[in-house]
Amino acid sequence: MGAESMKWKCKCCGYVYDESVGDPFNDIPPETKFEDLLDDWVCPVCGCSKDKFVPLSL
Repeated sequence: MGAESMKWKCKCCGYVYDESVGDPFNDIPPETKFEDLLDDWVCPVCGCSKDKFVPLSL
């Protein structure tokens, strides 16, 4: 098993992107790193862009 999965929080609505879960709303499989998401990926809850997400401390 590789590096530990990270979580990223949307500053607009509070949605948390968990790398270990992926984004089932948009068919993003589990273990997809946040930085590997396409640049046009948006928050599945509010539609904010990736630059509105901040990493959560573990």
